[in-house]
Amino acid sequence: QVQLVESGGGLVQPGGSLRLSCAASGSRFGVSTMAWYRQAPGMQRELVAAITRGGSTNYADSVKGRFTISRDNTENTVYLQMNSLKPEDTAVYYCHAVINVIPYWGKGTLVTVSS
Repeated sequence: QVQLVESGGGLVQPGGSLRLSCAASGSRFGVSTMAWYRQAPGMQRELVAAITRGGSTNYADSVKGRFTISRDNTENTVYLQMNSLKPEDTAVYYCHAVINVIPYWGKGTLVTVSS
């Protein structure tokens, strides 16, 4: 059974940094595109950043220059380095992965940016 397990969320002050991790397990197939989404209270879930197996990336305009997505294909793990965090980055962050053309979601990790 495929599982995506996120870690790294928490409380951080504005201007601070956090690093999220997400490990995919339970599949004999390789992981295709991996991504991070987020959902703030009362808002729709939105794409934050995505990365293909080959390393091509794309970012939401709101995080360009502040967030960096990366992955380790040998460990089926994706990371999100978040710098210069702002209160508006507060949300539950969800890991997303496509494995054998099937999309999977993690349970989410809460990131709170507040002084």
